[in-house]
Amino acid sequence: MARPVTLFTGQYADLPLTELAQKASQWGYDGLELACWGDHFDPAKGAEDPAYCEQQKRILSENGLSVYAISHHLAGQLVCDLNDDVRSDAFAPNDCAGNAEKKRAWAVETMKQTAIAAKNMGLKVVNGFTGSSIWHLIYSFPPVSGEQIEEGFKYFGDMWNPILDVFDENGIKFALEVHPTEIAFDIITADRALEAIGRREAFGFNFDPSHLEWQGVDPVKFIKAFPDRIYHVHMKDAIVTLDGTSGILSSYLNFGQPGRGWDFRSLGRGQVNFEEIIRALNEIQYDGPLSVEWEDAAMDREEGAKEAAGFVKDIDFEPSGRVFDEAFAT
Repeated sequence: MARPVTLFTGQYADLPLTELAQKASQWGYDGLELACWGDHFDPAKGAEDPAYCEQQKRILSENGLSVYAISHHLAGQLVCDLNDDVRSDAFAPNDCAGNAEKKRAWAVETMKQTAIAAKNMGLKVVNGFTGSSIWHLIYSFPPVSGEQIEEGFKYFGDMWNPILDVFDENGIKFALEVHPTEIAFDIITADRALEAIGRREAFGFNFDPSHLEWQGVDPVKFIKAFPDRIYHVHMKDAIVTLDGTSGILSSYLNFGQPGRGWDFRSLGRGQVNFEEIIRALNEIQYDGPLSVEWEDAAMDREEGAKEAAGFVKDIDFEPSGRVFDEAFAT
């Protein structure tokens, strides 16, 4: 095994961290990627109280686990989103509900706190989303001007550069999970996002092949396009299930519903070529964790998490460092 295998706790946030840590250890994980919801990690406490950070790490260490990253996806989404409907009310404190700018102001502050908290945890990476003020314009009708799209990327830079200043001050990198509804959702928009923030090193990517796979974007090409910006890796599978009736936009069908054009699958049960992904990660010398983000609407999540840990450990391997026939020269 070349890299530690961790579990992203976001899909298990209904479980207390004490219970989940025990289970994850039994499932075979080396560590947890702590979500900043449920009781798994509170960035405000983490920024203010190093003792709280030690307490959360102790819960893990008592179960033989480590932590390599924390993730604040839900708050990050609010930074650039329009926040103009009830869907995101649950992402912020109750007193922000229904108030777009109050949600945004809270999100900016908590993302800054997350950088400080990560430093207090002894970490180097925070994963998350950015949101997007222009995602609703993805299909260009009514007609969308180039200026509107450019303004969206400028707004992203204006909102995130002050947050990234705090990340720089604390020696932490932010890793965007490239994903539909974010400012970057494929290779072209990821490059444009980097340009919008001046290609500063504080901003990179949490590589997750599942979000690229169903769009028809080659995950390996993404790794090779941004070899110095892969700050964290999610291991997650997906499958395209188009049958000539529904389309790739999913027909308003929820995950797991029959007829949906694509879906997430437990690792090894979809169409992502993880063999080539591991080879590409070896090529760019990525040595961070491989973090399972487990989602499969048709499978028990505990059985799936255990199976996924084994899958990742089986498919990961150390890079060679030499060409096999070089042995003849010794």
